[in-house]
Amino acid sequence: MAQLWGGRFTKETDQLVYNFNASISFDQKFYAQDIKGSMAHVKMLAKQGILTEEEREQILTGLQGILDDVNAGTLEISDKYEDIHSFVEATLIDRIGEPGKKLHTGRSRNDQVALDMKLYTRDEILEIDALVKELLNVLLNIMKENTETFMPGFTHLQKAQPITLAHHMGAYFEMFKRDRSRLYDIHERMNYCPLGSGALAGTTYPLDREYTAELLGFYGPTLNSMDSVADRDYLIELLSALSTIMMHLSRFSEEVIIWNSNEYQFVDIDDAYSTGSSIMPQKKNPDIAELVRGKTGRVYGALMSILTTMKGIPLAYNKDMQEDKEFVFDAIDTAKGCLALFTGMLRTMKFRKEVMENSAKNGFTNATDAADYLVNHGVAFRDAHGIVGQLVLYCIEKDIALDDMTLEEYKAISPVFEEDIYEAISMKTCVEKRMTIGAPSRAAMEKVIAICEDYLKDSEKTLA
Repeated sequence: MAQLWGGRFTKETDQLVYNFNASISFDQKFYAQDIKGSMAHVKMLAKQGILTEEEREQILTGLQGILDDVNAGTLEISDKYEDIHSFVEATLIDRIGEPGKKLHTGRSRNDQVALDMKLYTRDEILEIDALVKELLNVLLNIMKENTETFMPGFTHLQKAQPITLAHHMGAYFEMFKRDRSRLYDIHERMNYCPLGSGALAGTTYPLDREYTAELLGFYGPTLNSMDSVADRDYLIELLSALSTIMMHLSRFSEEVIIWNSNEYQFVDIDDAYSTGSSIMPQKKNPDIAELVRGKTGRVYGALMSILTTMKGIPLAYNKDMQEDKEFVFDAIDTAKGCLALFTGMLRTMKFRKEVMENSAKNGFTNATDAADYLVNHGVAFRDAHGIVGQLVLYCIEKDIALDDMTLEEYKAISPVFEEDIYEAISMKTCVEKRMTIGAPSRAAMEKVIAICEDYLKDSEKTLA
């Protein structure tokens, strides 16, 4: 058992207790952040005269060597150490001797792990943001190519009014754009350095916390040492943001699954993102979409876990907080994997435009426009509503669409109808008449697409 404490203990820790207490099986994930934080700490100690320049160079060289060797696979992180901090410090002492024992001067594992987790989370937020941005680029390309691809819009999973595929994809663009803004907000709020807070009450050493924060790319030091080691709000916020991202992916996946069904046939999913059946040779299953939908619950679980863990913890640090890592690591990896795979599936997906348009026609999505036609010809809306209801019932009985009725059939229900009804209820007219910003007409969508393009080019208020 290799651990950083033990002077006041007369017995070795029971092996089961040691194993239960140890975290190296999972906190080794941020070995690079641990070493990066230690290097900044050492530079600050030397600047303040707490370490000599010679000690500074010896320790920095030793830490860089450990980082290089772990990255190269020539140094294995061993589980004989209690945590990643123990591994790095013990390995450093083995390599450079006495100066390595000064690495931990003015520092506690409490502020060290708080720093490591912040550095790791900050790095991961940048990666997640880049993945969301790539998904937005794919959505924008689909929007540009489909401003006249007509399809049914739905409420209650019932066909409601005609829209375009560009308009439908634009809804998801807005969702994921909000997700990026949440990631940005989390990054801005969390980007303050806890190192130098010690166990909970700071330290008597003359540390320059501003300098350490600057070296590590933080906006400045945290302002309360107790909060610094006890704060996991940024992880709760991140898991909440990831849960929302996964919710959006799950809703999108549900639609892809429906659109891929034999009943809809709106899309063809690329073979690379589908699987078959072991018994039914005709099957092509939307497994990626289903797995994304399923893994959403896994990320939700991580959020509920850390909320429950943190709800009863008094100030300052408590060992319960070690439970933040495994769920956070898993949720981050899950969300990143889902984003990457969903984006690939969407990028390669083929949309069956004719099927989509026919579905809109056969679902009476232009019924509202037929009612508007009557209103524009002097019929009261409530009467128009009833007349169009009769039209729909007639079409259902005949198994035809409103577009398929003859003018005589129209006039038999209401003499107000004239030849121009066909133009009024065409999919193109129904969509193009909706010209307010945010609506599905080509003119409105082109304005929105331009705004979306500017948003993706503009780095302000975004991380990538």
